[in-house]
Amino acid sequence: MDYYNKEMECMSPSEKEVLQGEKLKKIVKTVYERVKPYREKMDAIKLKPEDIKSIKDIYKLPFTTKQDLRDNYPFGMFAADKSDIIRVHASSGTTGKLTVVGYTQKDIDIWAECCARALVSVGGSRDSVVHIAYGYGLFTGGLGMHYGAEKLGAIAVPVSSGNTARQIQLMKDFEADILCCTPSYAIYIAEEMAKMGIKEEEMSLKYGVFGAEPWTNEMRKEIEKKLRLKAFDIYGLSEITGPGVAIECKYQCGSHIQDDYFYPEIVSEDTLEPLGSGQKGELVFTTLEKEGIPLIRYRTRDITALNYAPCQCGRTGVRIDRIAGRSDDMLIIRGVNVFPSQIESVIIKEKDVACHYHITVDRVNNLDTMQVDIELAEGVAFDEIKTVEKLKERITAEIGSAIGITANVKLVSSGSIARSEGKAKRVTDKRKF
Repeated sequence: MDYYNKEMECMSPSEKEVLQGEKLKKIVKTVYERVKPYREKMDAIKLKPEDIKSIKDIYKLPFTTKQDLRDNYPFGMFAADKSDIIRVHASSGTTGKLTVVGYTQKDIDIWAECCARALVSVGGSRDSVVHIAYGYGLFTGGLGMHYGAEKLGAIAVPVSSGNTARQIQLMKDFEADILCCTPSYAIYIAEEMAKMGIKEEEMSLKYGVFGAEPWTNEMRKEIEKKLRLKAFDIYGLSEITGPGVAIECKYQCGSHIQDDYFYPEIVSEDTLEPLGSGQKGELVFTTLEKEGIPLIRYRTRDITALNYAPCQCGRTGVRIDRIAGRSDDMLIIRGVNVFPSQIESVIIKEKDVACHYHITVDRVNNLDTMQVDIELAEGVAFDEIKTVEKLKERITAEIGSAIGITANVKLVSSGSIARSEGKAKRVTDKRKF
């Protein structure tokens, strides 16, 4: 099974451009008529729906940000009547009010279609057993993959997160071939399997669908080695629909966007001007068919680039490079831009440390400080003082080279950094701004 929906996934670029243009015109008309904040934004720049004649006119439209959703909390950005909304999801709200998104039945059907496409893209089929260890609830991860598996006709195992020993036992007993969870939880599952004495060859896992947090290619290799599966990157965000917005194919040369539903742009973080193919900037999405809460030029804050070159798999969906980080996750330390993924890339290459780390940023005497706590690998003892000191010096130098400033590296004992069964919390910033 190569494709879930070959007609749409392999549509020619010229045909797709026409389709995208027709959908954009309809969605712009809808938000202008039914969503007051959009009408006010468009009126402010004297833009009318009829000014949008093709997908190439998208740059004329105003941007949308997470703050727009918070300012209109909870339902002020909805385009559908409340009687037509059958589901709401929301972000965690860790930096402010919840960002609430609503789904009509059509929205749920589209989401399920995208997740079914994603599962087939990595090698899944109706014979698959899909172990879903993303959280269920207001978070979109679990339910998105759940409905995708059911749409495909596969067996969905809705375990959610937590109770890792039971998760492992169920994966073994049910002969799950696809694991869906965050990459940090996949590492944790592998560690717990080793403690339980369960070997990788006792499992039936073939593919892993990992997302919801940034992760590096180095972490991919670590997961593949520890779980003996092929690890794939899935991309999504609740404001757009949830997981399934984009997914890697078997060639793993970027994640194919389901761009018959979600139109991508890359813009400069500084000027917000559009950037060309291969140029790295902020990813922006316009939902082309969403009924509940259509979003126009939504700024995701994710940093990546678009790749329009043909892919060997035959899918024509434009590809996004691996997410380098989020502009709002970026740390500015002593004037230098630092992404946690840069530090992770150094750590994951070191065989004498584990891939568990935590970054603490503070300000002492008006000077920014950064400490990176890193776990030693199992079997590396603190009493080997010279070995540990040399390891610390080497990692300190490599991190300094990667990010351009010096960090205080602290090596800690194996198992001492808190594990996460959802999104890993990598950074604590104690500075007062």
